[in-house]
Amino acid sequence: MNKHAENYLQKVDLQVASSLVDFVENEVLPGLDISASGFWQSLSGVVNELTPQNIALLEERDELQAKLDVWNAAHKDSFSPSDYKKFLQEIGYLVPEGSEFKISTENVDDEIARQAGPQLVVPTSNARFALNATNARWGSLYDALYGTDAIPSDHGAQATGAYNPLRGDKVIAFGRAFLDEHFPIVGSDGRQMSHVSALAYTIQTSSSGAYVLHIGTQAGNAGLETPAKFIGFQGAPENPSSILLTHNGLRVAIEIDPTSAIGATDKAGVKDLTMEAALTTIQDFEDSVAAVDAQDKIGVYRNWLGLMKGDLEESFQKGGKAMTRALANDKTYVGTDGHDLVLHGRSLLFCRNVGHLMSNPAIIDANGREIQEGIMDAMFSSTIALHDLKGSNTRKNSRTGSVYIVKPKMHGPKEAAFANTLFDRVEDELGLARHSLKIGVMDEERRTTVNLKECIRAVKDRVVFINTGFLDRTGDEIHTSMLLGPMTTKAGIKQQAWIKAYENWNVDIGLECGLSGRAQIGKGMWAMPDEMAQMLVEKIGHPKSGANTAWVPSPIGATLHSTHYHQVNVFDVQKDLAKRARASLDDILTIPLKAKDQNFSADEVQRELDNNAQGILGYVVRWIDQGVGCSKVPDINNVGLMEDRATLRISSQHLANWLEHGITTEVAIRDTFKRMAAIVDEQNAHDPVYVPMCKNLEESIAYQAALALVFKGKEQPSGYTEPLLHQYRLALKASM
Repeated sequence: MNKHAENYLQKVDLQVASSLVDFVENEVLPGLDISASGFWQSLSGVVNELTPQNIALLEERDELQAKLDVWNAAHKDSFSPSDYKKFLQEIGYLVPEGSEFKISTENVDDEIARQAGPQLVVPTSNARFALNATNARWGSLYDALYGTDAIPSDHGAQATGAYNPLRGDKVIAFGRAFLDEHFPIVGSDGRQMSHVSALAYTIQTSSSGAYVLHIGTQAGNAGLETPAKFIGFQGAPENPSSILLTHNGLRVAIEIDPTSAIGATDKAGVKDLTMEAALTTIQDFEDSVAAVDAQDKIGVYRNWLGLMKGDLEESFQKGGKAMTRALANDKTYVGTDGHDLVLHGRSLLFCRNVGHLMSNPAIIDANGREIQEGIMDAMFSSTIALHDLKGSNTRKNSRTGSVYIVKPKMHGPKEAAFANTLFDRVEDELGLARHSLKIGVMDEERRTTVNLKECIRAVKDRVVFINTGFLDRTGDEIHTSMLLGPMTTKAGIKQQAWIKAYENWNVDIGLECGLSGRAQIGKGMWAMPDEMAQMLVEKIGHPKSGANTAWVPSPIGATLHSTHYHQVNVFDVQKDLAKRARASLDDILTIPLKAKDQNFSADEVQRELDNNAQGILGYVVRWIDQGVGCSKVPDINNVGLMEDRATLRISSQHLANWLEHGITTEVAIRDTFKRMAAIVDEQNAHDPVYVPMCKNLEESIAYQAALALVFKGKEQPSGYTEPLLHQYRLALKASM
């Protein structure tokens, strides 16, 4: 018997799962000036009006891909870049670029428009994760350094069970060096001094009556080289508990407590540096969640509701102790003018809705079809956000009256324009001012990349975010050119000309369209949450590339990545980059095919098969069996990688492509998956709820789903994994 089976209730001309009706009418609508009948009438109207347009856009995707398949198959041995580009223009894949314009988005919160810093992406289905990410606006630099490999463990500085003072000294030295670099101090005679010599931080009053920072050192009195970098404090002026500084638009607090364990060992009583870290967080309804029915969608929406009402809490056990996590409060300091300075205590939240492709059985429309999930998400997430816009909670999200929605997996300007129309309609139904719903456009599909300027034009009055995503973008790259020939290895794909051009193009177009100072230009995820030392070395490349935000895998990652935005003034970088020539569209249209004279050895092929198959299985078995849409999955070398559907898309499409062109065989793939299943089972042996695939591979729904992603990969729309994942997850739930 399927305990997940739903009863449906008639709401206008929609059939709605009874559990969803109960959630909407008893949890969402109370406190809003919207009646139950009015909500369902509004939803029905939006669904009936926009579903045909949505379906027509999906049909256009299929029609374009069919034309590409025919052309690619015919030109496999006679490919001409110029002929290819002309063909793309003829079929409407590559559209003409219009006149110059600038976006006109208004009422954007500072975290998006005027600050640069890290961004988290978190599955909204997990309340604890959602809270952790939201509260990651501020993070302890000392904890982030001490608990990760950002501080070397050599010469006795290991992170042992008890506090290791040798490691602690390295952490403190890092912190002092950070202060010296970005908040240098000078003596009364103008000579350079160091925070290392600080004996006391106190607040004094200047001749003008403003508060100033005074630093007593072993060599005499000192102050900040740039006094304006001091903006506030907590505690008594003569004995402050926190000193608030600012640099490149980010705040840093020197925390002082000589009675604390760390402060007692510090000459100035400094116990920590608190970093303004995750300025923004994307609460994800899409790639990192497994939401296949009404029950799952309610779980996502309920947590979003708690975030928007400010009352989300989660109780759990940690270290044998019961704990309850709630949203952080705002932070209040005394400003230099003596008045209260209130800082937002939480990351500014986006929600990432589902794209245009998927439908969901939670609601059946008047024609007997599952509702398009993107339409459903727009209406539900926006209605829930009214609690933030119009409610009385003290933990507000937007202070400018905006709702921030990231829209993924759109293909080209028509689909961006449809999202704009959808947001218009939702605003009308909810009585919101035009463009209250802001949009983030994810540049992760090939047809969006090559037409990015026109995509931005379609949403120019509400766009607040564009970004790049290598994994999804590569999955679409492979699928689009599936029949043109075999792709090179995944490592080789990263070295192709189109990747750098794509990353630069995104920034170039964003700057041309006036996003700087109004919207975020973002870059993708650092996928290795345990490799923070390497991240500190490499991820500074994102702000240097002109990105005023970039994704990190954890609150700790956000704290450490924030140091990069002190090293790089992104808005200055953007001014310089705006002068360079735009990246080459011809480079972007270079397809990452295997070179004609490139021959893979049997070992090379098998290594690629092993890597792809292990990654697919490691992710899919948790998605199908446990409903986990994002987690740290050990790769074939047991390195933990943050995985979501984007990583799955590239791996499954890569294997499908190699199978299509005879680089490998079905037998070889099946043998590889069988071997890798045993490895994945072993890697998950510590998980008490894990169901080993190898007990019965034929009966393992997760294992069969993984195989289907490869063997049916060629026929999947745009190479997406969602249709098959949903199908197999629903099958498993039906069997429970």
